[in-house]
Amino acid sequence: MLRRGAIQPAKGHMRNTIGTIGIIGAGQMGSGIAHVCSLAGFDVLLADVAEERIRSSLATINGNMARQVASEKITESDREAALSRLTPAPQMEALAAADLVIESVTEDEEVKRGIFADIRPVLKPEAILASNTSSLSITRLASVTAKPEHFIGIHFMNPVPVMELVEVIRGIATNEDTFEAAREFVARLGKTIVVAEDFPGFIVNRILLPMINEAIYTLHEGVGTVDAIDTAMRLGAHHPMGPLQLADFIGLDTCLSIMQVLYEGLADSKYRPCPLLVKYVEAGWLGRKAGRGFYDYSGDTPVPTR
Repeated sequence: MLRRGAIQPAKGHMRNTIGTIGIIGAGQMGSGIAHVCSLAGFDVLLADVAEERIRSSLATINGNMARQVASEKITESDREAALSRLTPAPQMEALAAADLVIESVTEDEEVKRGIFADIRPVLKPEAILASNTSSLSITRLASVTAKPEHFIGIHFMNPVPVMELVEVIRGIATNEDTFEAAREFVARLGKTIVVAEDFPGFIVNRILLPMINEAIYTLHEGVGTVDAIDTAMRLGAHHPMGPLQLADFIGLDTCLSIMQVLYEGLADSKYRPCPLLVKYVEAGWLGRKAGRGFYDYSGDTPVPTR
């Protein structure tokens, strides 16, 4: 009998059965992934190097689900059942029970490669290992594991409980069973899947980040102020959020990391990170999470900084 939340393999076809999800990284993205997985009926093991971050993540998930109950998106019994499926996993060894492990840490290739090299020996041979990377090569990340055929990219959009899309990216070694299991997992979450080839930035960030970078160049060159640029794109292009406001929401360090991946990976000058973006990151002005970026968030209302 399959556990609740497990994916039934097609009759006569061997397929990875996913019932328990391990998540490495209890930050904003990891918390969001844990949130949607537990609501979809999967058992979730939440891991992080800092136990305090796991506790904070669980409190955040609880609060976000309470808001969903208040807005009648889910019921109180849904929330209680989902929270009961969430288990802290401060030690990597606890992830041995996972059928699918999703890494969701900082967008730093060396950090990710170190995690993958360490975690693969802990996992069951048939377990799938996935990265929530927003831009890095899945093939390259998979190469540090003993089972690259069981490695795949599953890229969620932020905020995970709200955004409908998930990009799925195969590495050169990813096998068909891993791909189909990932596709079915995403479908179980109620998300829409797009399949992207393993090129820098995939689809969404290949298009989105150069637009944000160009908005920063527009600010850098004095074409418009922060408010003028964001207002122009909200009202002139009907974007729900201006590009500089969006950059602050994503995190300017993440924006810079993705632009560097695009610039180095595609060898095209059109992807060169704007010097002003580099300067803000060097100053520690990383956006909302730091309290200051293209807007100052110290007051009740964000105020443009330029």
